[in-house]
Amino acid sequence: MPGTPMGFRPFLHPLHGLLLAFPVALFTVALLTDIAYLQTAEIQWTNFSSWLIAGALLAGALVLVWSIILAIVARRRAHRQRSLIYAGLIAIMWIAGLVNAFKHSQDAWSSVGVTGLILSIISAVFALAASWVAHRTVREIAR
Repeated sequence: MPGTPMGFRPFLHPLHGLLLAFPVALFTVALLTDIAYLQTAEIQWTNFSSWLIAGALLAGALVLVWSIILAIVARRRAHRQRSLIYAGLIAIMWIAGLVNAFKHSQDAWSSVGVTGLILSIISAVFALAASWVAHRTVREIAR
């Protein structure tokens, strides 16, 4: 990158940021479709949720692997701590999403309920928190 110090490596590669946008959006919309199902009891909302969660898990797996590699190769101490926090948030997001996918694969009438809603909230909140940590770190490095 022109004008950057020698040896500078960005915290978040643009492709990684693009991949991170998928779990953030898909887990958040899955939460909204779970709420819609609980309000209407229309089974199609659980189908939407299942597909949204599956898509978020697919992109989230790539983000998780990338974040683990980022945590391993982080050179500076400040970057190492942030990258470990980031990888932890992504791991919790992905595990909660996986359990949520199993919950949503049950019978449609019992697939959401309190447990499915809580798992959707956890997945969405941790996806948003991870993107906030990544964005804040990128902004601080750019200063």
